[in-house]
Amino acid sequence: MRDILITAIVFGLLPFILRSPRLGAYVWVWLSMMIPHRAAFGFAATMPFGQIVAISTLVAFLFSKERRPFPFNAVTAVYLALLFWMTVTSFFAMNTAEVVFDRWVFVAKIHVMLLVTMMLIRGREQIERLIWVFALSIGFYGVKGGIWTALTGGGGRVYGPDGGMASDNNALGLALVMLLPFFYYLYRMASRRVVRLGLLFCFVTITLSILGSQSRGALLALLAMATFLGLKSTRPVLTTLALACTVALAVLFMPDSWTGRMESIENYEQDSSAMSRIYTWKTMWALAVDRPLVGGGFVVDTPQVFAIYAPPGDLGYHVDGTVYVAHSIYFQMLGEHGFPGLALYLLIGASAWRMAARLVRETREDPEYAHWLPLLMRMVQVSLAGYSVGGAFLSLAHFDLSYYIIGIVVLADATLRERRREQAVAVTTATGPPQLPVAASRL
Repeated sequence: MRDILITAIVFGLLPFILRSPRLGAYVWVWLSMMIPHRAAFGFAATMPFGQIVAISTLVAFLFSKERRPFPFNAVTAVYLALLFWMTVTSFFAMNTAEVVFDRWVFVAKIHVMLLVTMMLIRGREQIERLIWVFALSIGFYGVKGGIWTALTGGGGRVYGPDGGMASDNNALGLALVMLLPFFYYLYRMASRRVVRLGLLFCFVTITLSILGSQSRGALLALLAMATFLGLKSTRPVLTTLALACTVALAVLFMPDSWTGRMESIENYEQDSSAMSRIYTWKTMWALAVDRPLVGGGFVVDTPQVFAIYAPPGDLGYHVDGTVYVAHSIYFQMLGEHGFPGLALYLLIGASAWRMAARLVRETREDPEYAHWLPLLMRMVQVSLAGYSVGGAFLSLAHFDLSYYIIGIVVLADATLRERRREQAVAVTTATGPPQLPVAASRL
């Protein structure tokens, strides 16, 4: 029954996507982040729904009047440079051409659809629809996991959708941390009481789910995000107190096994998981020092790489041949794409943060934008703060949610710039072109 329902929904949407590629952009986000077809048990579980929707969206995009000019600015300039550099490093990758190409295609699909989205969505209403889609797509697992954590007393771990980038407990925990600021934004913008109560329920259950993931990196990200959320909210003192009470009550609810696992952060030398991360970071650093410009290319968690660059004697690698993924967005980019790739990656986040701050300043007194855009940009900053902390312990440099959050800043800036150009054109049309000064008549 699930297979038939999901297939009917996706194929039923295709005619509407061909008429409006913007709908296709929303459906792509839903399929790629929620991965609903993996909840089926039959033929739908392996159907390439994402590919079908992506092709339909691209075909409609080519002939649609919804297409807007590409928003070229400081953020997108660095973004395009990073995409170009990741392509360049792929030609010098240490892994096999087939493996590298498969990974490049996987990453390229994420960014191509985001680039298309940047040329289809404008205005508050459309931006908020995008936020609703990715917030509920991943938030669904947070709400479900939070309820399960409450019913079981936090005795197990919460996991994400099978087959997705947020499938394991650590990745889901970080993804939910990144989403909480947007649930707060939607709560502040909602006018109906029932919607606000529903979002408040989501906020509490998602917080429980983050703790229920038993991810130490997610806990650190949650604390960083909560600190920034309190500072960036419209009511800093009240919000900070509410967040502190929510997190404290949730922590008190968790069992002793959870407390013991979190306390291992202080004694990382005795934790094999933490030591494996340090071991891998040393390996990625040695790889980048040896190949500073191009790194090792996509997929460097191979026996070949560790045999050459792993520090000798650590964790008994020479005995059991164990290899690890980077366990850090920073060392992942450094190991895969060298120092230029890491620099461009960091510059994207920094430029998005600066652009968000600029938009806050520019629209704070603008009656058309002051009631929503400054708060949204502050929540983007809060989300990026959580990602930058939690991502230090996870290999999620190519996590699509992080790029869509940066895309929100780009869409907001494009909305503001295009709106002001339209207003300037309207004023010029109404008043006519500026008159040239008349030369004074001679006596």
